[in-house]
Amino acid sequence: VFPESSLRVTGVDFLKSQNTRQHHTDGYNIQSLVVRRGQPFQVQVSLSRELRAADKLTLRFGIGENPMKNRGSLLSLKPEREDFNGWKISVVERKGKECLLSVSSSPNAPVGKYNLHVKTGSNIYKPENGVIYLLFNPWCEDDVVYMANDAEKEEYVLNDTGCIYVGSAYSIYDRPWNFGQFEEFVLDACMYLLDKSKLSLAERRDPAHVSRAMSALVNANDDSGVLLGNWSGNYVSGTSPMDWIGSVTILQKYYKTKKPVRYGQCWVFAGVLNTVMRCLGVPCRCVSTFDAAHDTEENLRVDVYLNDKGEKLNSLSFDSVWNFHVWNDAWMKRTDIPDGFSGWQAIDSTPQEQSQGRFQCGPCPVKAVREGDVYLPYDAKFVYAEVNADRVYWVVKKVNGKDKYFKVGTETQAIGKNISTKAVGQNRRVDITQEYKYPEGSKEERMSMQRAYSFLRPSGLVPRSGYASTMQTIGANTQPLVPKEPVTKTGLHLEITNTEPLHPGNPLEMAITVKISAPGNWTVDLIGSCQLQYYTGNVQANLGTIKETINLEGPSEMQIPLKIAPDAYMKTLSSVEDEVLILVTAVAEVKETNDKLTKETSMRFQYPPITVQMPETATLYNDFNCAFIFKNKLNVTLENCKLLVEGLGIFKMTTFELGDIMPGRIMKSEIVCTPTRLGEKKIVAKLISNQIKGISTEKGIFITE
Repeated sequence: VFPESSLRVTGVDFLKSQNTRQHHTDGYNIQSLVVRRGQPFQVQVSLSRELRAADKLTLRFGIGENPMKNRGSLLSLKPEREDFNGWKISVVERKGKECLLSVSSSPNAPVGKYNLHVKTGSNIYKPENGVIYLLFNPWCEDDVVYMANDAEKEEYVLNDTGCIYVGSAYSIYDRPWNFGQFEEFVLDACMYLLDKSKLSLAERRDPAHVSRAMSALVNANDDSGVLLGNWSGNYVSGTSPMDWIGSVTILQKYYKTKKPVRYGQCWVFAGVLNTVMRCLGVPCRCVSTFDAAHDTEENLRVDVYLNDKGEKLNSLSFDSVWNFHVWNDAWMKRTDIPDGFSGWQAIDSTPQEQSQGRFQCGPCPVKAVREGDVYLPYDAKFVYAEVNADRVYWVVKKVNGKDKYFKVGTETQAIGKNISTKAVGQNRRVDITQEYKYPEGSKEERMSMQRAYSFLRPSGLVPRSGYASTMQTIGANTQPLVPKEPVTKTGLHLEITNTEPLHPGNPLEMAITVKISAPGNWTVDLIGSCQLQYYTGNVQANLGTIKETINLEGPSEMQIPLKIAPDAYMKTLSSVEDEVLILVTAVAEVKETNDKLTKETSMRFQYPPITVQMPETATLYNDFNCAFIFKNKLNVTLENCKLLVEGLGIFKMTTFELGDIMPGRIMKSEIVCTPTRLGEKKIVAKLISNQIKGISTEKGIFITE
């Protein structure tokens, strides 16, 4: 045979636009081909001559540094042959020197970057840009991340914008967040994290291993991952956690420098982990829990210590209740644990506690939390405690010069409230508490709790920082008492509300309502305090207290006002770097019966809005104007104002320095936008100043051809 008749490849066309449309990967801003596993894609091979029956043509897909067949990292595929590791190729058509091939990867293939080489006889052709990115495939029924509902896939895999719920149970609000999983370098950053994770090829097949590894790598602890957590209130050497409006800048910066980006707090970790999971093809959502328990050491109890004025003390607490905590749920079929625990799995990249020696958390089946099956991997005990702990209040008094602890209340239904995520296809909050917990007081809840307690062995009721005046312990063998709201002899009940909008610069006007349902004459001692605290429960300032003795003719109620002058809090508000909440705590005691009750409520300040002015629709590559308007309706000057704006597929993250905005002044910033992508796009804006740590808004625009 003459050498010129030996078959050579002259080119490979990856048919990118056709393949990416079919694979729902046409959004990725990247040169290479991105496809999903378990679904065929086509490549067109150009040859030096027509293909003959005797010719040998092989496609070789290699993954990793040094691909080898015996390790499964090199796949050598011949047309119409039996499959290799679940992969196969077939000839679709031959036209002269062109050969159209269809490649089907295995629905449990390792995800990552593959290099394609084409071998003909002894010739090997290496196409330029011959890299193929292979992702998880929620559209493929045989993939463990399969999700049947199209609207859910649209939201949890393809939506690159969204919002994260924050604030407090009393005042939940949404923070818009740009996930931006399709933006430039984001997929490469995720691939870099996969390589950095040192997961084996077998582990890369399984979203449980991948999501656990990503929960570890999104925080910088123990592996110089993406984000450095910081709750100190001092962010001079980086970006304050409040100043981010999306994951894109963070992941691009990390990919460029390969060093942790400063700084994150829980919603930033959750926003970035959500981006990473969606980018890799695993359906994922951000989940916010209000009044989440932290560091309970699995005793399912958080102790809160108050002084005799009813002010919360930071110094004594080992554990805490965060006003909110954000983690993620990733969707998958779990093949490593018994049936019945597939579906949503909680993963958390906020560094709180080590799990198997690293700061990682999950995947923990949400159903295991609900059923009390807290022995299941991974970290189910920890997640269970976050949403199911009890809160116990102690007042610390000096008796003969020594600290004594008096128990003034137990709340059994206060932790893990209003578990929230963004609705599918709509900008509204949906409450998913029932996915994590059975209804309070139901038979199922009781059984789930007894199940969980049998694995957790909570310790007895002793305050952690010393000895209480009342010692009660639950023996290891006795069933825990079924928690109920504390029943008092008088039906004592407390409510805390704000009576006027809580605008910075105005007096804070709040009220404590004391209710008694039992007939008779009752004397109630009430102490109340108002403090500023971070969302982690850390008190920043004491603003004021009240102490009253009231007489009630039951059944009746009385409203006691609690008013704080602006001077008492404005200085703290302007000097802290984080958003603070207003914490009101009330302790009531009925003299005649010794009934005691404690109630606390956290509220957020209310701010004037930002308005966005722009057309409702625009056409591809045609400029339009977008204006951001803000009127300072507060009685206080906002100092050092910055406006952060970003529109994925429209314009890159931009910052306007606005200086000081006096009361009554109107500020207007404009930007010229050039849409580069079709469909529904969003513009996100956030205003930050010394006094206000974040007024956010978002507005949608539809881009047509």
